[in-house]
Amino acid sequence: MQIDRIRLHPLEVPMSRPIKMAGETLTHAHTLLAGITDETGRTGWGEASAAPLMTGETLASLAASTEYLASRLPGCRVDDADAIAPLLDGLLYANPSAKSCLETALMDLLAQRTGIPLHQWLRGAAPLAMPRLELLHMLASGDLEGELEEARVLRAQGWRQWKIKVGTGPADLDVTRVARLSEALRGDVVSADANQALSDDTALAIARAGVTHGLGFLEQPFRVGRIEAMARLHRDTGLPLCADESIQDLDDIRRHHAAAAAQGASLKLIKLGGTQALVEAGRLCLAQGMRVNLACKVAETTISAAATAHAGFALGAVDWGFSMSNRYLAQDLCAAPLSPLDGGVLASQLSAPGVGFAPEAGRLRAFASPGLPARDFH
Repeated sequence: MQIDRIRLHPLEVPMSRPIKMAGETLTHAHTLLAGITDETGRTGWGEASAAPLMTGETLASLAASTEYLASRLPGCRVDDADAIAPLLDGLLYANPSAKSCLETALMDLLAQRTGIPLHQWLRGAAPLAMPRLELLHMLASGDLEGELEEARVLRAQGWRQWKIKVGTGPADLDVTRVARLSEALRGDVVSADANQALSDDTALAIARAGVTHGLGFLEQPFRVGRIEAMARLHRDTGLPLCADESIQDLDDIRRHHAAAAAQGASLKLIKLGGTQALVEAGRLCLAQGMRVNLACKVAETTISAAATAHAGFALGAVDWGFSMSNRYLAQDLCAAPLSPLDGGVLASQLSAPGVGFAPEAGRLRAFASPGLPARDFH
């Protein structure tokens, strides 16, 4: 396969409502789409979102590093998936978000050319191990009564996995929210996500309330690097912990497992560098007895949602759920977006060759970043 043209689209897409997270409140998704066209005229799509508090990327810096790569790729040959990482690594050190955007588009093209869904390419000869990925819904308003009603409505529709965002308000309110929501949703997989924002005392209070009321796990309570604090919190409470911002590569997974600092990991394309790297990280977690959560950055479009779902079906075990964030956009870029079915995503929704989705040209124009132009490389 020869790369003929690359088109980059920096975008700002409004959210359907603000999402409150520790350290930021999101009203727009700042995301970058890449369309790579081969010598036959096929186009594959990839996406990466800005995540200043996770990857250190703004939309401008992400666009700049992706442009650097894209300017050097036209004319290059990619004859198999194993050639992608060496090609990108040979042009630019690190920058996993930019590489993820382009790797996903190239994997989409390779699977399209073969006529198979991306998850089939990623899993190889292994059979499809599960027909459904359970979706995880965020409870992030901070309004306890509203969150209880929100969960009640969705639970009646089949949702069974939940993430309570904590660290955005008073500690006693977070403890109460965790206790009440965990109790109301007992029997489901309920987690709390702090995005590194908790003090030792608050984390201990939330974890103890979680153990009492049925919380499944607590995600990233402390700043990156506080591995011993996470290990101590798990020892003191017995509550499983999930590492998110702390996990940027395979060595991070190994370190957290060795220290008993995390019993699972939240894996994202933008942290790891693409679909193949995400699957490799997931397989390492499973081999060590760790559980896997898959997540898109809040918020990405159907392109990233579908690519992450393909990786999940290739893994075959995603016990801690899939955070599919295109649901939180006011409008997706795809005319027929990937959508939940009774609280899950089915493998049958991903049966088209490649990633299986492409954005509409009109929506790319409508949500174009006002400060960053689309760029063509050929």
